[in-house]
Amino acid sequence: MKFYLEDLLVYFPYTYIYPEQYNYMLALKRSLDSGGPCILEMPSGTGKTVSLLSLISSYQVKHPTAKLIYCSRTVPEIEQATEEARRVIQYRNSELGDQAPKTLVMAMSSRRNLCVHPRVSEERDGKVVDSLCRDLTSTWVRENNNAEKCTYFEKFEEQGKDILLEGVYSLDDLKEYGIKSGLCPYFLSRRILDFANIVIFSYQYMLDPKIASLISGSFPTNSIVVFDEAHNIDNVCINSLSLNFDNKLLDNSLKSINKMKQKIDTMKKEDVDRLTREYTSLVEGLARSGVRRADEISGDPVLPQDVIKEAVPGNIRKAEHFLNLLKRLVEYLRNRLKPNLVLSETPLVFLQSLYHSTQITSRTLRFCSQRLSSLIRTLRLSDLNQFSAVSLIADFATLVGTYTTGFLIIIEPFYQARVGHQIEPIFQFSCLDASIGMKPIFDRYRSVIITSGTLSPIDIYTKILKFRPTVIERLNMTLSRSCICPCILTRGSDQISISTKFDVRTDTAVVRNFGSLLVEVSSVVPDGIICFFTSYSYMEQIVSVWNEMGLLNNILTNKLIFVETADAAESALALQNYKKACDNGRGAVLLSVARGKVSEGIDFDQQYGRCVILYGIPYINTESRVLRARLEYLRDNMQIRENEFLTFDAMRTASQCVGRVIRGKTDYGIMIFADKRYNRLDKRNKLPQWILQFVQPQHLNLSTDMAINLSRNFLREMGQPYTRESQLGKSLWSIEHIEKQATSKPPSSATTTTTTTNGHSLNNNHNDTSPDINMNDK
Repeated sequence: MKFYLEDLLVYFPYTYIYPEQYNYMLALKRSLDSGGPCILEMPSGTGKTVSLLSLISSYQVKHPTAKLIYCSRTVPEIEQATEEARRVIQYRNSELGDQAPKTLVMAMSSRRNLCVHPRVSEERDGKVVDSLCRDLTSTWVRENNNAEKCTYFEKFEEQGKDILLEGVYSLDDLKEYGIKSGLCPYFLSRRILDFANIVIFSYQYMLDPKIASLISGSFPTNSIVVFDEAHNIDNVCINSLSLNFDNKLLDNSLKSINKMKQKIDTMKKEDVDRLTREYTSLVEGLARSGVRRADEISGDPVLPQDVIKEAVPGNIRKAEHFLNLLKRLVEYLRNRLKPNLVLSETPLVFLQSLYHSTQITSRTLRFCSQRLSSLIRTLRLSDLNQFSAVSLIADFATLVGTYTTGFLIIIEPFYQARVGHQIEPIFQFSCLDASIGMKPIFDRYRSVIITSGTLSPIDIYTKILKFRPTVIERLNMTLSRSCICPCILTRGSDQISISTKFDVRTDTAVVRNFGSLLVEVSSVVPDGIICFFTSYSYMEQIVSVWNEMGLLNNILTNKLIFVETADAAESALALQNYKKACDNGRGAVLLSVARGKVSEGIDFDQQYGRCVILYGIPYINTESRVLRARLEYLRDNMQIRENEFLTFDAMRTASQCVGRVIRGKTDYGIMIFADKRYNRLDKRNKLPQWILQFVQPQHLNLSTDMAINLSRNFLREMGQPYTRESQLGKSLWSIEHIEKQATSKPPSSATTTTTTTNGHSLNNNHNDTSPDINMNDK
């Protein structure tokens, strides 16, 4: 269908639309009109991605210079968004015909996901792929006629600069195009990224300075930046500016420094002119020395506005002097890493101590990352993976020399498990202020959209990211039937309170009641049940006791049991077999962990998730000194109390866990919050509005038998016929319902009338008993 949203003609690729999709697009459109950042929370499974892409691609018809930069978390989400964009652009162009603007939608990812070289593409480690790629594509390798080269890159160098693509290109499309044309898909995508109307890639390409400076630094300032699934965006910002290392990495750094010294000695005998040319370029200023794209090592680890654009200090212009400085820095760091030392200090205190011991100044440190990249290119080093340790130390030097506030240095033992009888200390340079990473985005781009299904409470995000949104919207889920059944379980059938608080979490009665709950639920709920525990260790402990009590055998009489582990391959196999058991009617229980892979990136729609049980409140480990430092920083600088942030973080994790089971309006699921603390208003009110709207008094303060009765009645109700007609006008709108909205009146100058599509509904293969017209937003 196509319809007016205020003065904008929107092309939406389905015959029907959810009311929340309409309201979401309205809020998004007003945000684009006013400019600035906005924050939008939309219920899970209600078509957020297609709404966002439809509105912005329609906006681009009216404003052709607006580039969309769509950021998501994982490669599967990037691929899903690209396919949704394909559907949207295909429909928009079919409606506009010859008037359709030429559009390029480009997905982007790392070499590991785009490489088509027969040998390199077999590697699964991203760092190894990057290193092997540079060994085949760097200028000095290609100048050697006898060296192995990448034929795909060679052809890209010959023809790639003349190629301009049109259409929608997913990662698989790029690889297929690369194989057919003989061009390197990675370097091709990087070259034409600036020409794309819609770019889809991961958060790191915008938020990690080392990557962003190479990939997104040239994007126009009037671009529209979208961070989808942004409930953890503060952690992404912090991780992008934090690093840590141990004695093993420092030892590898010294080895790398010695290798480079040997290389310099050899070069002095064979090609001293190259060292002289590098010295001259450093005198003139590193920022002005051009570097070919294939020869780039990495960008600066600091934010764009903090990069020094001036000549390198004289004391590190000569390669030997620079390596000696790095060696002094590494030796100083080794002396600071003592096995039993616990220490936290600000970067300013660290710099003063460093200067007192080594005479190294903060200004010199700021150039280390650039200077090392220049030296690696000058020495024409291959197998760059073996120099990753010294690169990290150079990044640390640049960061600690640049930032004096919002960061903390923490040295502590016991961070890693014991190796034999040895305790490994670790050096952590931790960013405490997420707003440092987001500020360049807010300052540079006209519109920044932060959106997810779980952004409650929104005011916390505005504080920790330090921005003032022009539009804030929290949308409820419109339904003609209640498809979510939340149950706040506070006690077992024996009336003993249940909780995962530290002092009671291992009580026999609590553990038995947790197990009895799963036994009862597995006998009532069909198909799949997902259980989330607060940690791997707690899950292992509980399951072991359940086995001793015989509860696992009771569960197995109802359903099969699968377990998520810390091993990715094992978890993938368990998930595959779990879904197979649900498909063949046997039913299954998946035991998993909050903050694990299952809780974040995997959807359990329809039969794969009829019930989710959340055992306890998934608080983060408060023993972490890094976390305690961040909590202190939030309290002192943003007036966010420790308990307030910890509860916020735990509840957004809980929301992500339970939200896995609702992926559309024809879907339904039971959400059991098994901890008496969920009954408290300060905890419950931090759940998203679209979950809270279903929490009625009869859902609170339940015992196990009460929750089972409630679940049984809910499933009986969900088993009744559910037709499209029962949704129309309530949870589903046709074009007639849209035209009744005051915000959908066409402007007086418009000659185009709003119509439904004829033959362009790309997902209209539903009968009356399956009214979910929109594709689920996964």
